[in-house]
Amino acid sequence: MGDGSRFCSGCGQPVGASAPAPAAEPLDYTIQGDNLQIARVRLKPGQEVYAEAGKMVYKTANVQWDTRMSGATLGEKLLGALRRTVTGESLFLTYFRADSAGEVGFAGNYPGRIQVFELKPGQSILAQRDAFLFAQPTVQFNIALVKRLGAGFFGGEGFILEKFTGPGAVFIHAGGDFVEFDLGSGQTLQVDTGCIVAFDQSVDYDIQFVGGIKTALFGGEGLFLATLTGPGHVVIQSMTLQKLRRELAPMRTGGDEHSPLGALGGIFSSED
Repeated sequence: MGDGSRFCSGCGQPVGASAPAPAAEPLDYTIQGDNLQIARVRLKPGQEVYAEAGKMVYKTANVQWDTRMSGATLGEKLLGALRRTVTGESLFLTYFRADSAGEVGFAGNYPGRIQVFELKPGQSILAQRDAFLFAQPTVQFNIALVKRLGAGFFGGEGFILEKFTGPGAVFIHAGGDFVEFDLGSGQTLQVDTGCIVAFDQSVDYDIQFVGGIKTALFGGEGLFLATLTGPGHVVIQSMTLQKLRRELAPMRTGGDEHSPLGALGGIFSSED
């Protein structure tokens, strides 16, 4: 082709265009159990995953582990630590690497299930705080701010959601059983704010006033519900850690209420 060509004559790619992100090597894993699930990962020689500190259950002796802050520079490490503290996760991530074929197992800290998201290059999902279990090193772990102020103040979950961007597999853990929805464009689902596990980045997230004062005061369902509008995939959970704690508390109150004043504490609290 001539000098004015926009394409390379050798490879056919656009001149000056960035190369597409490489796909992550498939991860060999199985998930065992019902409501106390464990993810068993069989690592190939040289293969690596990183996990939330304290989520490992077992590993074979040839799997090496190293706890460290993520990031290439000191600034990136400190910024990453700050972001993880805001999301309720620990300051450090633990990396597991197999020198030869080995196995490592991960599980959550309370009864629940494990969900796997096989992310394509550039594909992102948003998940609730404390949901992260482990992921392939090609997956970027970041934070995301909800779009609207009301969602942060009245949602009971604070402003912060965890954001994962592919390529690669990311494993998250949440309570009870899971229900999944594929929302069409403009289709809306109203959910108790604490019951959201994860959703595609294409799904619009907001907190809306639903029902009347009488329902809020006597129905035990709270003043606000999360509104998820498609298109995109949504995963919700049947049991939250907050519900479990309330049921086990000796002086528990009825219902699963979310009051605006109580929700303010969720912005700074990382317990759930």
